[in-house]
Amino acid sequence: MTENKSNTALKILTGILAVALIALGIYTVKFYNEEKENKEILQREKAVIEDELNDLIIKYDEAIATNEVMDQNLVDARQRINVLLDSVKDAEANLVLISRYRREITSLRNEKDRLFRVVDSLSNQNRMLSTAIDSTNMVLAERTRMSDSLQQTNQNLSTKVDRAAQLKVTSLRGEGVIVRNSGRLVENDRTRRIDQIRTCFTVTENALAEAGEKNMYVQVYNPENELVGDQIAVQHDGGVMVYSAASKIYYENEELDVCILSNTDSDRLVAGTYKVYVYAGPQLIGTSSFDLR
Repeated sequence: MTENKSNTALKILTGILAVALIALGIYTVKFYNEEKENKEILQREKAVIEDELNDLIIKYDEAIATNEVMDQNLVDARQRINVLLDSVKDAEANLVLISRYRREITSLRNEKDRLFRVVDSLSNQNRMLSTAIDSTNMVLAERTRMSDSLQQTNQNLSTKVDRAAQLKVTSLRGEGVIVRNSGRLVENDRTRRIDQIRTCFTVTENALAEAGEKNMYVQVYNPENELVGDQIAVQHDGGVMVYSAASKIYYENEELDVCILSNTDSDRLVAGTYKVYVYAGPQLIGTSSFDLR
């Protein structure tokens, strides 16, 4: 009798354990499936957060590319988003992190809206300022044009006055001369007998010219384009000029007859046409030619 009762109790206990094991198995499977589903949900949520952060970065890139105002603030905000995105990619999804990332995205969105409003405001002000500057530049450009025009007119007048004030010569002629023992000069056109070449001219009356001592220079070139004379080198502002002869005159704004003698070198005296150039300082004021036999 006692043995029967023990067997019955054992069967009951075995049944209870079997039921418990079945329940535990069912619970374990259910828990595993729920855990798997939760992880998938968290992974999807993580992917959504990454997409939102990438979208924010794109918006900042566009804003930085199109706005010159507050560029550094925009760059700094974009950098913070990049750091957060890297953190999201490296972290394993869990509910705590997802919640924190959600709060940070909300904060970043608010910051983006604030920065973009400021940028838009400053951009509008910048456009208004640019319009004002363009208007001012147009006025300045017009004034500059008028000033340039006046300067050009003044320069033209100054150039005309300068030209009018330049010395001018007439009756310019060159000739070969023989120097007598008495010092008297006799004109001669034979190269074998010439001692010097004389260049004579008349400086015309000019009330605009500056009176005073003037340096006059002569160049005489033979038919072979060789300079005849003393080879006098003179430094001017534009460089060095070489002359056949030089002379100083005192000009008093009235007509003045001038003759300048150039020494000769028998090797450079050849038959043909000679050219004569007269200079007042570096300025060419007259040219002529003559023939020698």
